[in-house]
Amino acid sequence: MGLTLAERKAVTETIAVRYVLAGKREKSRILDELCATTGWHRNHARKALKSALAPKIVTTRSPRPVIYGDDVIAALVLCWTVLGMPAGKRLAPMLGELVGVLRHFRELTIDVDTAELLVSMSAATIDRRLAPERAKRQLKGRAGTKPGSLLKSQIPVRTWAEWDDAVPGFVEVDTVFHDGGIRGAGHAFTLTVTDIATGWTENRSVPDKSAKCVLAALNEIAATMPFPILGVDSDNGSEFINDDLFNW
Repeated sequence: MGLTLAERKAVTETIAVRYVLAGKREKSRILDELCATTGWHRNHARKALKSALAPKIVTTRSPRPVIYGDDVIAALVLCWTVLGMPAGKRLAPMLGELVGVLRHFRELTIDVDTAELLVSMSAATIDRRLAPERAKRQLKGRAGTKPGSLLKSQIPVRTWAEWDDAVPGFVEVDTVFHDGGIRGAGHAFTLTVTDIATGWTENRSVPDKSAKCVLAALNEIAATMPFPILGVDSDNGSEFINDDLFNW
């Protein structure tokens, strides 16, 4: 069984010092010895010995520069909040237009370089950078929804055969508090409807989460969207799990 590459390298490095100090005849004998041990041809063995004596240049890799500074992340959080805190794959395609609009109306004060960095973010980077903010806001806890247990059992379970994310019309809906972190005080809500296939998003303010208000906002959104709503995916909050929306 022949030597491994690592073993050949070790043998060559051991012989190399002796080879460089040897005379012409001794060098020839050392080459014969190395060829017999490794199975190399003399030319390759000679090059290997020369390479083993060459000084090794060690380069240190510079730390990866931080591309997205605090100003970019702050702008990203603002855009994310304005659109109802969607996932990165839905936020990414909308950033270009949204950033332009917010800058035009001075709702987002960032320079051109920061804006370019922001709109160039991939969906994966957006999700990664928003993870701390998403955890801090505890989105699931802030929904403040309670299940309609009696009606819940009547709603069919969504299956992949019936639900097609690639077809416009299958939407996700949710409500977002605007309570400033103070529960119990009077505050408005935003109903957000996002089409999964296209990322098309509609937002409507509602005074409360009653079925009447939510249904009215849904009807308005359905009339505005450029395609019919074919399916609705929501959490199990009482604003969605009720007879009115079930019949809708």
